[in-house]
Order: sequence, then structure tokens, then C-alpha cells
Amino acid sequence: MPTGRCHCGAIVYSFRGGVRHSSVCHCTDCRRCAGAAGVAWVAVAADDFAVEQGNPVTYRSSPDAQRFFCGACGTGLWYINENFMPGLVDIQTATLDAPEDYPPQSHVQMSDALEWEETLKDLPRFDRFPGGD
Repeated sequence: MPTGRCHCGAIVYSFRGGVRHSSVCHCTDCRRCAGAAGVAWVAVAADDFAVEQGNPVTYRSSPDAQRFFCGACGTGLWYINENFMPGLVDIQTATLDAPEDYPPQSHVQMSDALEWEETLKDLPRFDRFPGGD
């Protein structure tokens, strides 16, 4: 059964069944809530999702959307919007214990994407922070 957790380990979740979709969202809400250019998500059936440990904090980022995160370390974990995605829990892919098992299948909300995202693939790459030992 796939599992995931916040950075400090206070919140642990799991799901069974398959992933309904996997994408990277570039909307303004996701970018601001995560402090990132885009956020990778996997959606699972709400009935297949369980909080195994801890009590996440909820933030209503819009009238229909609830974002769940760890109150201790601040890690964003999952998102629920019954009007937009009824019966689904959208999990932040990077919080999974095996995120590499769930590669994105699409980019969404590209109308909100930062213009410089197109050039990221052209930037120099380093295995570790440059100049570090």
C-alpha cells in the first residue's frame, strides 16, 4: 500500500487502489501555497485514502478548496475540492514515500505558469549545491 508523510513524520497517510490522474499544476494558488513554480499531484479515490498518524491542519485556500498540511513542519500534503474533483483526494506527489512511482502525465493550469519555467531545462545542472563540499 502506498504511503506518504510530512517532513517531520508527524502526519502519515496511505491509499489503496489506483491513481486517477497525475499532473503538475501551475495555478497561482498551488504556487503560493507551496512556494514553488509548480506542484506535482496524484489523485486517488477519497474512499481509498486514510490518515494513518497525526492530525493535519486545514487551510481553505478558496471557497471550495481545502488544503491539508502538517501544523508542526508546514509540509503541504493533500487537497480536496468536492465541486471540482468530487470523491477525490489530490496528494502532493513529492510527499509520497516513493514519488518516482507516480510520474506526472500532464501539466495543468499553464495559463498561470511563470514565463521563466520554459527556460528551466536550459539551466546548468549540478548533482549537489555548487561550491559545496
